[in-house]
Amino acid sequence: MRTHLPRLALAITLSLGLLACQPGGESPSATGGDPSADDTAAQADIKAKVDAYAEVELKADLSHLAEGDREAIRLLLQAGQIMDDLFWEQVYGDKDLLFAGVSDRATRRFIEINYGPWDRLDGDAPFVDGVGPRPPGARFYPPDMSKEEFAAADLPGKDGLYTLLRRDDAGKLIVVPYHVKWSKELGEAADLLRQAAEVATDEGFRTYLRMRADALVSGEYQASDMAWMDMKTSPIDVVIGPIESYQDALFGTKTAFEAFVLVRDIEWSERLSRFAAHLPALQRGLPVEDRYKSERPGTDADLNAYDAIFYGGDANSGAKTIAINLPNDEEVQLAMGSRRLQLKNSMRAKFDKILVPISDQLIAEDQQQHITFDAFFENVMFHEVAHGLGIKNTLDGKGTVREALTDLTSAYEEGKADILGLYMIGALGDMGELDADKRMDNYVTFLAGIFRSVRFGASSAHGKANMVAFNWLQREGAFSRDPDTGHYRVDYDKMQAAVDSLSAKILTLQGDGDYEGAKALLDEMGVIGPDLQADLNRVEAAGIPVDIVFKQGEKVLGL
Repeated sequence: MRTHLPRLALAITLSLGLLACQPGGESPSATGGDPSADDTAAQADIKAKVDAYAEVELKADLSHLAEGDREAIRLLLQAGQIMDDLFWEQVYGDKDLLFAGVSDRATRRFIEINYGPWDRLDGDAPFVDGVGPRPPGARFYPPDMSKEEFAAADLPGKDGLYTLLRRDDAGKLIVVPYHVKWSKELGEAADLLRQAAEVATDEGFRTYLRMRADALVSGEYQASDMAWMDMKTSPIDVVIGPIESYQDALFGTKTAFEAFVLVRDIEWSERLSRFAAHLPALQRGLPVEDRYKSERPGTDADLNAYDAIFYGGDANSGAKTIAINLPNDEEVQLAMGSRRLQLKNSMRAKFDKILVPISDQLIAEDQQQHITFDAFFENVMFHEVAHGLGIKNTLDGKGTVREALTDLTSAYEEGKADILGLYMIGALGDMGELDADKRMDNYVTFLAGIFRSVRFGASSAHGKANMVAFNWLQREGAFSRDPDTGHYRVDYDKMQAAVDSLSAKILTLQGDGDYEGAKALLDEMGVIGPDLQADLNRVEAAGIPVDIVFKQGEKVLGL
């Protein structure tokens, strides 16, 4: 059995290489022997890109944990490393082949950060010589497969979340389940989860670990998702397996491996726990026709705050998430709601190192007082809560919103969560559950948060969603830009109205399953205009970090 020791001193571990992007299977080249002037300039540019990430230690107070939970963490770190390795295989391939042609230290580090030779914060632009554009289907599909061939193939499971498309010896498409392709690696990860279940202190967590282990080797995840929803009191947690479909830009279907290892912040969690009970009332109050809010969200959802101590795989690639909303399974969501996990230490790092400096550059001076961590935390938290609102199934009875919007699904789900999060803050303020006098903090901090997010460009689902929100709100007068200073100012009353109108637009497109309408809105508004680009260029010139990367693992944690 291969061992996976958790040597996680850096934010990202490696393993891939997409031979289809390298003619003849040759390794790409980044730096040869004696670099030319062009090579030297390119290396300096990449070093600047690496330096633009702020390194953060992922720490948490483990002193209150029982020894069994501390031992469980060690085992979960190892299981998370396996997910990290599998993610490389899904999105690139053979990392050793990629690194064989790269001697420049900064380039190698930038490959680590991006899990491949494409800059995830720059529209997936390649930065290694000999590597072409990032395949939209990553390695989930054969590189020569067309959408038409896929549509014509009569293959049960081809649309599955946990299957690959490959070609047989005759060149015909076949379906290969993840748990078959990676049976050895997933078996090892399952063994580690079962070992962790033997030493963890919380019974619900032990049950979940065993069921998640079974899911990894069977490819059947719903039962373990249910068990995860039932888990309420564990001081530690792990999110592990193939989960999000952002990496599949071809169909938005195939899920990528990832892992989070988390320690619960009990004090902050208690502050959040009461909001889930209000979901039915918030759903009824959505600013859209009744037929688009007829579904009833589960009320068994819970909100908790955590300190993250490990990010692996999809979770660790490119921009780092600061909150989790799972499960994605619509049936589980309708039956039980979902869990919203706020990653407080990661969130604080982004607020301090990125959001505040950006606000100093772009927000009108007299509104900078409204940039607060509490507002940032609430905006992120209610974004995650808002995933549970709205509509999961189209009104024509022809399937889910995911099936109707296909590759646009993620962008619209993120856009819905962004804008309904602001709606919820307003509604809860009116209900007396939040301080209504501080709503302006949420609005101004939300606008600053868009600047932070769209520095990544509009290629990601989050980036497109943020640009639609930015352009819609600007058109409706929710904020204005001073052409002389490039500073932005929020209009409180117009912001409230614009939040309602954009909420109605997105919910209607989702409920109608209107692919053409959804695409038209993205094409029109999911782009960065020249004024905003000029402002973002000022942010870049100010040397503000583009994102964070992690130093993590046993040594950092003092295990």
